[in-house]
Amino acid sequence: MIEKRQFYINGAWVDPVVANDFPVIDPSTEEEVAVISLGDQADTDAAVAAANAAFPAWSATDPAERVALVEKILEVYNARAEEMAQAMTLEMGAPISMSRSSQVTSGSWHIEGFLETMKDFEFVRKLNDHSPNDRIIMEPIGTVAMITPWNWPMNQVALKVIPALLAGCTMVLKPSEIAPLSSLLWTEILDEAGVPAGVYNMVNGDGPGVGSQLSAHPGIDMVSFTGSTRAGILISKAAADTLKRVSLELGGKGANLVFADADAKAVERGVRHMMQNTGQSCNAPSRMLVQREIYDQTVEAARQAAENTAVASAHEEGRHMGPLVSQMQWDKVQGLIEKGIAEGARLVAGGPGRPEGLNRGYFVRPTVFADVTNDMTIAREEIFGPVLSIIPFDTEEEAVRIANDTVYGLTNYAQTQDPERQRRMAHALKAGMVEINGVSRAKTSPFGGIKQSGNGREGGEFGLEDYLEVKAVGGYPAE
Repeated sequence: MIEKRQFYINGAWVDPVVANDFPVIDPSTEEEVAVISLGDQADTDAAVAAANAAFPAWSATDPAERVALVEKILEVYNARAEEMAQAMTLEMGAPISMSRSSQVTSGSWHIEGFLETMKDFEFVRKLNDHSPNDRIIMEPIGTVAMITPWNWPMNQVALKVIPALLAGCTMVLKPSEIAPLSSLLWTEILDEAGVPAGVYNMVNGDGPGVGSQLSAHPGIDMVSFTGSTRAGILISKAAADTLKRVSLELGGKGANLVFADADAKAVERGVRHMMQNTGQSCNAPSRMLVQREIYDQTVEAARQAAENTAVASAHEEGRHMGPLVSQMQWDKVQGLIEKGIAEGARLVAGGPGRPEGLNRGYFVRPTVFADVTNDMTIAREEIFGPVLSIIPFDTEEEAVRIANDTVYGLTNYAQTQDPERQRRMAHALKAGMVEINGVSRAKTSPFGGIKQSGNGREGGEFGLEDYLEVKAVGGYPAE
């Protein structure tokens, strides 16, 4: 049993003011594997006070000093990569091979991206060539509360902590209480790298407790949150009284438009993307919109791809799908699969219950529904499980209308060989991100959405600027 009850406040590991044990469950076995403590108001207050006290000195450091620190963090992170992979597999059920190849490397990938961004980033810049005495000064916003999810732990932690450090902010991290082990290790990494006392703090806790306390705290200048849209709304309301900045990366219901001229691998690629991380990704392409001419063959290809998706323990090596993160998530996904059947969608692969041979662990069957209409629950709600809904369309205009008919707007996808259509899709699809023919966005590209998928952007220059205030200065001495 792993025992990790302490928090990291003001450069030291400290006991909670009041003991409040919380179990960490291995999703592959349903067994308790670790215990942490959940913080309360006194712990939150101590962490915020430490961050506030550290801000004046840290915000005044030379950006080169902050870059050197992040370079050291990257070095230590890479040295402890196997520990990190094992932690995420244990806490949230990512298969160990995927933890190594995707979960761990997503963190290092973003750290590298922010270091690249800093090479050309100007904290003091001219307004324009016609105003020699005007300057724009980019200054750190202050103390930031960071509330991160369980599905891509290091991806989200790195996307928040690293730009905040580089901007000159101080911070308090509250990771997911059901997947805290990776963030505890991350905290050890930052401590080993030499982050000054008070600049970075970490308090475990749940949403109603530490999460709500940070969101409403008068000592917090900004909240950066990744998670459900429901929680994002609550955080926005809690933050409103103090008018702090709120950056939200929330849910999604991505549409993947497969046109008749799509490449031969488009359907398999779409199913594989949907099933990655057991469907627990906000940018999952969960609605596959298919042109009528290729509909039947696409449904068959999707069925085969789903049935060829192996499911096994996260602790086994190899390429397969692991469990969902928790009993609550398993129950939710099962309920939505049953809802799809009840509302008349045609089940072509998977379905309710565990896969054959797996009677313990939060495992689900890779599931595909055909003949879905966009008003069905499985087409409207974010399932956050390996459930694909296939919807037919006749014309490009109809496809765009269906794709955009959602409260979400995170990522949409288009599969077509027509360059003109590719350009039209890039403009017509209402989302923060669009990917065409399976081409992922570059390292420093901004991640984020519109509508109920949130606001703000993470990654690269846009992600760095989220942690900065803009100061306009007139009468600045010409150089």
